[in-house]
Amino acid sequence: MSAAAAPSLAEELPLIDANGIERTFRMGDEDVRVLNGVSFSVQRGEYVALIGPSGSGKSTLMYQIGCLDTPTAGQLTLAGYDTATLDDAELAALRNQVIGFVFQTFNLLSRTSVVDNVALPLRYAGVGLKERRARAREALSRVSLSHREDYSPERLSGGERQRVAIARAIVTRPALLLCDEPTGNLDQRVGKEIFALFEELNSELGATLVIVTHDMTLAKRARRVIELVDGVIVNDATPAGRA
Repeated sequence: MSAAAAPSLAEELPLIDANGIERTFRMGDEDVRVLNGVSFSVQRGEYVALIGPSGSGKSTLMYQIGCLDTPTAGQLTLAGYDTATLDDAELAALRNQVIGFVFQTFNLLSRTSVVDNVALPLRYAGVGLKERRARAREALSRVSLSHREDYSPERLSGGERQRVAIARAIVTRPALLLCDEPTGNLDQRVGKEIFALFEELNSELGATLVIVTHDMTLAKRARRVIELVDGVIVNDATPAGRA
């Protein structure tokens, strides 16, 4: 799979289109259904918060959207591709080209400089050293961390580490930023700063945001909130006060 091979109508289709997604896990002698017929679509440029109580299936749904797991039933189309038709190598290419991931635990390489942590997805994409470092520095500038490019992650604060993780997520210029509890390890003030940065990326770069969060104050800053309970979407609406 390559960007050139993308469907010609991909730009006009929903970026994410989920139809009847189910995910069942085998636990002992039982099959436990975590997602139960989830259907929704996300257009390019949307800003969506995915919420729900612990065990509601929101993280499982994020893994489906991110092509890190496959549905037991149903169809998921991402950027015009039916993900069920792609093999492992094609799914990896789709993730690299289309999605930037931001996780709660940062997932930075401790013995690698900040600039090379950010450049890592470009290395996997086969980009040469000079270009990937130039693009990594551009991404670090976007998150106001140019002055930390030679640091190791251990020398950074929690908020700075998350900014590095965000720079790494945007260095491939993805259509989708998929974020799993990105402020879960941060204090409230820094969490608000991180959400403000996401909003800037959404408005200035046109990146589609899907953010899994338990923080309702931050979730209400999104333009759309999808709520899951027991593996089912129970609400999908614009928060009060948002146009």
